[in-house]
Amino acid sequence: MNRASRVGLLLSLYFAQGLPFGLFTQALPVFMREAGHSLEHIGLSNLLALPWALKFLWAPAIDRVPGHRRRVILPLNIAAATFLLGLSQVAPGSVGPLVLVVFLCNLAAATQDIATDGYAVELLDERDRGLGNGVQVAGYRLGMVVGGGVLLAAFASLGWSHTFLVAAALLAGASVPLWFAPVAPREAPPERPSFAAAQLHRWFAEPGAGRWLALLVAYKLGDALGTGMVKPMLVDMGQDIGTIGRVLGLYGSLAGMAGAMLGGLLVQRLGRRAALALFAAGQVITMLAYAGLALAGPGWMVPVSVAEHLASGMATAALFTAMMDACRRDRAGVDYTVQASVVVIAQGLGAVLSGYSAARLGYAGHFALATALCLWPLWLVLRWPAGAPPRFRLR
Repeated sequence: MNRASRVGLLLSLYFAQGLPFGLFTQALPVFMREAGHSLEHIGLSNLLALPWALKFLWAPAIDRVPGHRRRVILPLNIAAATFLLGLSQVAPGSVGPLVLVVFLCNLAAATQDIATDGYAVELLDERDRGLGNGVQVAGYRLGMVVGGGVLLAAFASLGWSHTFLVAAALLAGASVPLWFAPVAPREAPPERPSFAAAQLHRWFAEPGAGRWLALLVAYKLGDALGTGMVKPMLVDMGQDIGTIGRVLGLYGSLAGMAGAMLGGLLVQRLGRRAALALFAAGQVITMLAYAGLALAGPGWMVPVSVAEHLASGMATAALFTAMMDACRRDRAGVDYTVQASVVVIAQGLGAVLSGYSAARLGYAGHFALATALCLWPLWLVLRWPAGAPPRFRLR
């Protein structure tokens, strides 16, 4: 498979994950806020993403499914499309069924992601990983553009049922390229290991693992804490769902997609350490900009949102590239999933706590706290030892 084919395939697979996620993450907080739910409850709704944090528990079983990765990916994409189809048939604005489908789609997408990440490691050699991770994040962001931007902005004209029908059809269509994909070479996994050997020993028993774990926890924690309250803040500033869909779901996600591609290219040119430091600094600046937006009002929400998504996309591509470097090819799905789960747990913790932070500190104080937390990964990267073990070295 040539480079263009690999790029197109990965783009479609990650698009399939991003589309429902974008639709739900943009719509659910707005529906809940308009229905009178508290900021604390909106923050707690991020627990619906728990399958993304816990997927390492079933990653070994998924990684050991023999044959082409589509044996796992296609049924799960079809299941997610079916959930969306079912949601189109319930009463418009029904928060209860929406919450249930959000959880089920997250479960399907998180499981699909295990196989997709393993497939990506198998498809990409080291020189293509920066580009590949840029494509990965960009594909996910493109799905968010369509789901959380285009569909949500058109929600008023399409209506509840047609919005979810279109989303289901797009998700099913994104699965088609996988039918024509060749089998990537797979090294035979070792004999079935114990849970501890498969998941924990790999990261906690080796020199340098503690520092690596701290970086995985810190890198997106402050960003997740801050952005968890952007949509409720805009609702409280009088913005409607169509405006929020355009600003965050469309303009913001397009910027995130561009940032992912740019970050994927720059991480190859700058090196892992320099890219991680530069993009971490970008997260600090954009969280500070949100604090200013909270004080000044919504007039600057478009440029601030675009800048934040751009910085976030670049940071995510750089982090994912470093994570891929640390994977063993014979256990790529498990190794990547363990790291990704650590990142998602940290992001989920930030998002869950975001409502409590904003309710007690106010929006400006909340984003000031997020800014301070974003300084932590920058400090870690700048102090990263040149003599770190090879598996945890920032090249």
